[in-house]
Amino acid sequence: MKRLLPLLLATSSLATAQTPTGKITSPTPAPPVPGFTLAPPPPTYAPMKMGKFTFDVQEKMRYEVRDNNFDFNSALNSPQDAAWLLQRFRLGVGYDVNPWIKLYVQGQDVREIGGSRARQIGVGGAEGDDIFDILKAYVQLGNAKKGFSATLGRQFLSYGDQRLIGPLEWANQARTFDAFKLRYTSSKWSLDAFTASPVTFTNNKWNKSDLLDQRDNRNAFLSGLYFSTLFVPFNTTTDFYALHYRDDGTANFGAPIGSTSFVTLGTLWKGDPKKLNGFDYDTEMDFQTGKVGGRSLTAYAGHWGAGYNWLKSSWKPRFGIQYNYASGDGSPNDGKVGTFQNLFPTNHLFYGYMDTTAWQNVHNPQVNFSFMPTPKMKVMLDYHLYWNANNADAWYRANGATRVRPLNAASSSASSFRGQEFDLTVSYKFNPHVALLTGYSYFVAGQYLRDTGFSSNAQFGYVQMQIDF
Repeated sequence: MKRLLPLLLATSSLATAQTPTGKITSPTPAPPVPGFTLAPPPPTYAPMKMGKFTFDVQEKMRYEVRDNNFDFNSALNSPQDAAWLLQRFRLGVGYDVNPWIKLYVQGQDVREIGGSRARQIGVGGAEGDDIFDILKAYVQLGNAKKGFSATLGRQFLSYGDQRLIGPLEWANQARTFDAFKLRYTSSKWSLDAFTASPVTFTNNKWNKSDLLDQRDNRNAFLSGLYFSTLFVPFNTTTDFYALHYRDDGTANFGAPIGSTSFVTLGTLWKGDPKKLNGFDYDTEMDFQTGKVGGRSLTAYAGHWGAGYNWLKSSWKPRFGIQYNYASGDGSPNDGKVGTFQNLFPTNHLFYGYMDTTAWQNVHNPQVNFSFMPTPKMKVMLDYHLYWNANNADAWYRANGATRVRPLNAASSSASSFRGQEFDLTVSYKFNPHVALLTGYSYFVAGQYLRDTGFSSNAQFGYVQMQIDF
């Protein structure tokens, strides 16, 4: 608690976090709806033009303080119970060969300063270091806003609300793919077809995907079709998609792990409050089938939300409720998998800003409230409740892999109630290029934590400054 006091006195707070993904890198997400955004407004991306060249620069710094976020144990001062500064610098250069051929490359340097966590990305929860490397490098053919276009090379992928595929800009290093993407855009609909291999970030080495580095024979690829329409008149978007993920597995102490190959079928609907008298709704539902680690997969997930926007108020208040569900595995030894596979999401936006939760094996009701006291400031208040969908499965963190608690004899007989989280976020946009984001989250441990081990409450606070040109 002492570590958080200086931060709390200096700021109001809360958590969010999408930064601009850049230029011609991603399919267009659902059109924004005033008062119905999950993240506060970031700085405006406006590359500097010099003839056929464009240049962009980003500098982001975030000071974080965490307490009990990983072990829920106040008696132990682990490396994750500390404060550190995350720093990210990006420099991008584009060149328009002609109106139908564009080249773009962007370098990135990320550092974690202070604290005692490992400097390796993903080790012990660390953001880590990755000295200047290539984040994006692609060629775009055609006009991405009309007709056919293609993008080939290292790029961000972002679809729908990013519950399954997003650039994860909250993470210091973000997420990028070596990909080929074909797109057709009309006035009422667009269709993307893509295949992509996720890039692994490794400090002091060139970051590579399985497309460029076959040493472990993993062959991890995500492919899909994403169809986005404006045909439903009261929706801002109505999307349908089919995604396929494959991973041939790796060796584990000489024993091969079974291969993974499964399909995700889903749909996303988002209502427009301007056409629904201030009301809005959104839902995303998914079904998965195939194999994971050589075991047959059948899994489900859904998000259902509704809210009301006071459109005539200058403060743009919105009150909403939502419920998120993802299936868990009922038996680890039956040769079947029931855990929903969260793919490559931006989970930080959806299931609590302390990042304890993925869209896997979870029940998550929420209450959300936001308002804008000035055109430059947005305040968000969120309340979360969490249960395991199935106690025979684990509680997965936001990365979809790390488990909050190992499964043991106590897990199956424990309560399924994980706890509750309170989030407060404040963003302030000084001008089109500079924005401040500050946040505080408090997690109240539930009976599941008490039944399976340590159960101290947890805290998280931060202040972030971002500059984009």
